[in-house]
Amino acid sequence: MTEGLQNKYRTSRQAHLAEKIIFIDGQPGCGKTLFSCLVSSFDRVEKLTYAYEVELMCELYHLKKIDFDAAVCMVRTFTDIALYDTMMSREVNFRPCDLSSIFMDVNPWRYIKRLFIKGDMAVPARIKEENPILALTVHKFLSIAEPVLEALKDRVVFVEIVRHPLYMIIQQSLNNQNLVHNVRDFDLYFEQNKKEYPWYTAGWETLFESSNPVEKTIYYIQKVGEMTDISKESLTSKYGARILTIPFESFVIDPMPYMIKMAELFGSKITGTTLRAMKKQKVPRKKISDGIPLAVYKRCGWEPPRPGATEENEFEIRRQFAAKTASPEAMKVLHQLCAQYEEKYMGRRIIKGDHYE
Repeated sequence: MTEGLQNKYRTSRQAHLAEKIIFIDGQPGCGKTLFSCLVSSFDRVEKLTYAYEVELMCELYHLKKIDFDAAVCMVRTFTDIALYDTMMSREVNFRPCDLSSIFMDVNPWRYIKRLFIKGDMAVPARIKEENPILALTVHKFLSIAEPVLEALKDRVVFVEIVRHPLYMIIQQSLNNQNLVHNVRDFDLYFEQNKKEYPWYTAGWETLFESSNPVEKTIYYIQKVGEMTDISKESLTSKYGARILTIPFESFVIDPMPYMIKMAELFGSKITGTTLRAMKKQKVPRKKISDGIPLAVYKRCGWEPPRPGATEENEFEIRRQFAAKTASPEAMKVLHQLCAQYEEKYMGRRIIKGDHYE
């Protein structure tokens, strides 16, 4: 009976509410939160929202556990629900300290006001009149994003944040130590030989299982990075995907060229609110390692720049963190990843000596 229904019906959603959807993507520790706050400050762009349901749908499709048409239909549905709820402050986060809280947004009062205006039937007309832009923050998502491109076509824009591997390695190592296999980890897992593995380890489960937290991080950066590169090429060729890749290091030193590109891509504009948001996020910065001392960042391994330390010193400190516990084989992979990133996005080698040999 179930098989017959599966063959007979194809899931579909043709109508839509959201005319423009921005996905802010990148690996853990790449700086997505900074960009999410800045993107939300552009004209008509809504606050930072996490897109768990969309991510899970794409993860399920990646593991071939649901049909493509089902994933596409759910992406269309969940993005519309996200905008619908946001426009009347339903499912809006009021916890002051959370990064997705309205109080972290540059204009929290718009969400408080929406609590007291007409909702439900009045929402579609308001969306049409105000033309809001939905901003969704996702994780390692471009590697599995085909259902999103099929669902949203030219309504979707991706802002991909990339960052030097050494600046992601501490946070990701902490994730592998404290979050993976924790009840608070809402990533999709699969079972093999009576053991559970995160979805992104499919194909390298044995290597993942035999590695310590730092080694898992190095191989994660490598494997997910390779998946993302392959996927981006395919999505661009097949769908004409609009993907703006922004190196974190270049952005925080000289942000305005990228801000202008984002405004053009969004069909939006930079406002006085945007400039205030940039100041709040400390961009531009004098040093890459500068940042905001929020408790959540400290919990993820962020530390302020060492007094008198050069940029090269800061990179070396993070390389030494990895070298303490990673195997020579893993360190060789890390050095290759660093060299590739520096040549592609920074135009020069940062770490001197024989580390890349």
